[in-house]
Formats: sequence, structure tokens, C-alpha cells
Amino acid sequence: MTNNDKPPTRAVYIISDRTGVTAGTMAHTLLTQFPMINFERHTIPFVDTDDKVNSTIKQINSSYKSHQSKPLIFTSFMDTNFTHEFEKSEGIVIDLFKPFIKDLEHHLSSDSSHQAGQAHGIVQEHDYMHRMDAINFSMKYDDGVRTGDYHKADLILVGVSRAGKTPTSLYMALHYGLNTANYPLADDDFETGKLPDALIDSRERLFGLTIDPYQLQKIRQKRRANSQYSSITQCQQEVRQAMQFFKRYRIPNTDSTAMSIEELASLIVHRMDLEVSYL
Repeated sequence: MTNNDKPPTRAVYIISDRTGVTAGTMAHTLLTQFPMINFERHTIPFVDTDDKVNSTIKQINSSYKSHQSKPLIFTSFMDTNFTHEFEKSEGIVIDLFKPFIKDLEHHLSSDSSHQAGQAHGIVQEHDYMHRMDAINFSMKYDDGVRTGDYHKADLILVGVSRAGKTPTSLYMALHYGLNTANYPLADDDFETGKLPDALIDSRERLFGLTIDPYQLQKIRQKRRANSQYSSITQCQQEVRQAMQFFKRYRIPNTDSTAMSIEELASLIVHRMDLEVSYL
């Protein structure tokens, strides 16, 4: 492909009888393996009636006519009748559940219920409340505003401002049920040359996030353009000093520059050997 050529575009439909979150995550992971193709994504959740199925199929067929290429259809239906209907469309169906359900039925010697929404039905009230408590904890102990109850934290993310601590904290609370606080390392900390006492007392819970200074500058420019805070000199200095802290206190850490929140969270859980819960 020459510099003047545009990457080919392929329509993608992510369709589910529920929220589509699972199908969307799996589809995104698979499609990232094809960076030379421009994917035009359409997520359509709660396709749970014949009318909605027929309406969505019309949309897919129309897309086929306009693109002159068969759209990719990622589905996560429990009702196989819906999947069969989409297989009659002008798209290419990738059933994300079929291979797993069949294998599980075989190995467990039991039939699947083939009912949508079962993932929510198995959640106990205790697990749900635990997840809500974790979210509240992460919001309360965001950005180093409070440090008094760090002993209750499962994890404390540390790093310079805008390194990805807050979204990662909330993701880990929401998806893993972990009490995750975060603390921004700033000039006051660097001037003293030591971590705050609250962090030192919780060293076994600390995990550091670092970031490329030039990427950090781009992020900070959107927040405070042309300020000392967003200057490349300030960004380089803070990242360097944060890394010195990580080394001095032997804080496990990773570079967040090119990682998604999902990847960061999974890596941290693995590196810290954390016990998580799933909804």
C-alpha cells in the first residue's frame, strides 16, 4: 500500500442479546491484530426479539451494498435461532460463544441453559455490595486527597499526575472488586526525597505507573496548555524522579504509555498476586 492509498475499510457489527460488553471486548482484541484495516464498528445491544433481529439484518445488508464487502458480525447470542438468522444475512458471522459452550457441554456432560443474562443471575448480593464498596473506596481515596485508611486498601497506585492512576483504580474496583487507592507523586514529595509516611506504612500495597514524558506532555497540554505543569522539561523531570522513588523503595511498576486500562489492570493483578472477584 502506497502513502497515497487509504487503508481498506470493513464494516463490523457487534451484536448481542444483552449489553454487548463481552462481545465488544473479544471483538476489539481480535481486530487489533489487523492494524492495516480500518474497521467501521457498530455495536448493537439488546437484540432480543425477532423484530430487532430483522431490523439489524436490514442494516447489515445495506452496509454490504454500500461497502461492496461482507461485514463482519460478532455475536454473543444464547438463543441459537437468532444466530442462524444472521447467518442468512450478507455478513460473515463469528459466533463468540459457540465453540466454548459446545466444549463445556461435552466436558461437563451437561447441557447449557442457553438463556441470556445468566451472568447477572449468579451474582450473590454479598458480591454485588462488595463491588459497590470497592468503587466507593476508590472514589473516596482518589488522587491522594485522603490517606488515613490506606491500611484498608488492596492496592495503592502511585505515579506522576496524569499517568493513568484514576481510571485504572476505578476499573480495578468495578471489574475486580479491589479497594484501590491512588496517590500522585508531586514536587512536594520530590523535594523531601522520600515517600509520605502513609505510603511507607503501606509499601507492600504500592504499585507504580510510569509514562513516556512526551506522551505525558500531550495529555497535560489538554488539561493546562502552555503551562509549567505541561512543559516537556517538567514532565521529564517528574517521570525521572518518580522512577528513582520506585527503585529506592523497590516498588513494582510498569509503563502505562502504550497499554489499555484493561491490560494495565490485568498485569497489576498478576504482578501483585491479588485475589479478585468477578461479576
